[in-house]
Amino acid sequence: MPRRRGDRRHRRAARTPPAGRSRVTQRDERVLALAGLAQALAQVRRIADTGQADAAVLETAIDSVFQIDADSPAAVYGGEQSLRPGLLLLRDHFRNLSRDELLPRLALAVLQLERRFSRDPMAQRVHAGIVGLGPMAARLGTAHPDVLAALGNLYAGTVSHLRPRVLVQGNPHYLGQAQVVAEVRAVLLAALRSAVLWRQLGGSLWDFILHRRALLEAVERRLH
Repeated sequence: MPRRRGDRRHRRAARTPPAGRSRVTQRDERVLALAGLAQALAQVRRIADTGQADAAVLETAIDSVFQIDADSPAAVYGGEQSLRPGLLLLRDHFRNLSRDELLPRLALAVLQLERRFSRDPMAQRVHAGIVGLGPMAARLGTAHPDVLAALGNLYAGTVSHLRPRVLVQGNPHYLGQAQVVAEVRAVLLAALRSAVLWRQLGGSLWDFILHRRALLEAVERRLH
């Protein structure tokens, strides 16, 4: 799976921050990955319900899949400004103001899936598949239907076989259309990419569940 440059260093440093780098800064970086996860999953929900995505948010999500050697968490998403929708979703969630009760459940499911995925040899197959699709994405654009279909097929042939499966609810009319299903799977792959980055930056499932106040403070710092 694509990773930000230096992810091994970040895994070693997760428990003991290096000199000059505070825990606040670490958590501020982590919430960017969490925002990427949230806004990708919000698009999954939107596509499943309406058959349509927000074009800009979709492009940010799919672009992140192909960011193999980004210099920073923000660079994975093309800049922090691209993550504002996800940061707002996180703020509402941590304030208990979320309008979509299924979105936090999806986030937990993807974070659980990531733990299994990262330990499975399948991760290398997914990484190779994404690298192989890079030239097509560069030529057509990451949000081109052919690219989304190819990413959806990659997800279906690999990640969808892992447990726990991520179950997406929506309008049966749209979920019965092959193009919509492929797009949902492609964006789920983007959500998984953000979950991998979250872990590489020292985040964990328990951090998401138990450290709500600290994460809310980090989100609010990013929004101001």
